[in-house]
Amino acid sequence: MSKDNKIKKRYDRIAPVYDSLELFMEKGKMGDWRQNLWQKVSKKIDQSELNRSEIKLLEAGVGSGKNIEYYLDDLEIYAIDFSPKMIIEAEKKAKKYNKEVNLLKMDIQDLDFEDNYFDFIVTSCVFCSVPDPVKGLKELKRVLKEDGRIIMLEHMRSQNEFVGKMMDWFNWVSLYTWGANINRKTIKNIERAGLKLVEVNDLMSDIVKEIELKK
Repeated sequence: MSKDNKIKKRYDRIAPVYDSLELFMEKGKMGDWRQNLWQKVSKKIDQSELNRSEIKLLEAGVGSGKNIEYYLDDLEIYAIDFSPKMIIEAEKKAKKYNKEVNLLKMDIQDLDFEDNYFDFIVTSCVFCSVPDPVKGLKELKRVLKEDGRIIMLEHMRSQNEFVGKMMDWFNWVSLYTWGANINRKTIKNIERAGLKLVEVNDLMSDIVKEIELKK
């Protein structure tokens, strides 16, 4: 079985209980960070010269749909995930919060969208799980418009020598439980993909960051 399929099966397996597994984190800082992320997206949209009804936004890696309640109205929103069972959970959230969204089963490493299609792309805790993160980031770059923005909430390996080593040692636990890596060097991966950093804010030490990117 390929690495991609192994990770997909892990997420399919835990999809029905995923929210319960992360309830403690969501009740803590993660829920606030998630809400702040979408407030930033809203501010960026308001600052743009675009008509809201013309804006195309992609959430890449929708998971169980934790962000759906924060989706902005009057936008054309697409949300993708490579796990069919996660999409089912996200559909429940869209119905619960009465949000219009095009939910699609799709791999971030092979997006079925035209070049320069989206004005905004949002990710939250996604690139810990993408089998080839640089390939996934390059795909986001490809479908992003020339003046578009990518807004990310991501966790990654600490640059602190001791903390980073600890994350390396314990990475196998999260990887084999649900397919997430806790020691990804996401900033380096972003640079390798050819994307440019606009703004980086540390939210929890240097492990959790809010990041804005452009082409």
